[in-house]
Amino acid sequence: MKKLFLIIGAPGSGKTTDAEIIAERNDDAIVHYSTGDLLRAEVSSGSERGQLIDSFISKGLIVPIEIAIDTITSAIKLAPADVILFDGYPRSFEQMNELEKFLATDTEVELVSVIEVVVSEEVARDRVLGRSRGADDKVEVFNNRMSVYTEPLAVIQSFYEGKNLLKKIDGERSIDAIVDELELYIESKI
Repeated sequence: MKKLFLIIGAPGSGKTTDAEIIAERNDDAIVHYSTGDLLRAEVSSGSERGQLIDSFISKGLIVPIEIAIDTITSAIKLAPADVILFDGYPRSFEQMNELEKFLATDTEVELVSVIEVVVSEEVARDRVLGRSRGADDKVEVFNNRMSVYTEPLAVIQSFYEGKNLLKKIDGERSIDAIVDELELYIESKI
């Protein structure tokens, strides 16, 4: 059975970097996917679907649920390892519900934990605007992405706390401290 860990956090929280490092350290046992990277790869392909995705991402908006859930569930099903770190999902109540439907019908995947990498909005803004990775790193787009993240956050936290699946980690420390804590926690759950 595949063990799924969702890693959520504000734009700039470091969730993708943290998950990448853990997957690299455990490359025979853990695979990492970033919702944003999967969607950006589709955009880069130049496909019609990629152009549609880009029309949302470029404005800091959420990609339609059907596209997001299809992208995520396909990656989970095809994962080459039994432990999967998936960051950047869910980002809305609807996405959370769609994932729950998938998990309820797929007996090969177990959601083990939802890990929130917690940072202040100020730290997130400084990190995102300082990295200049692309069009999504402008102030207006950051503000949209931040509100898209924070608006449903309390509902998502409450849902996963109710299932005893939410773990919060302080994302304002050194990368080594964050990654070490994350890795120990994941190892304790598998």
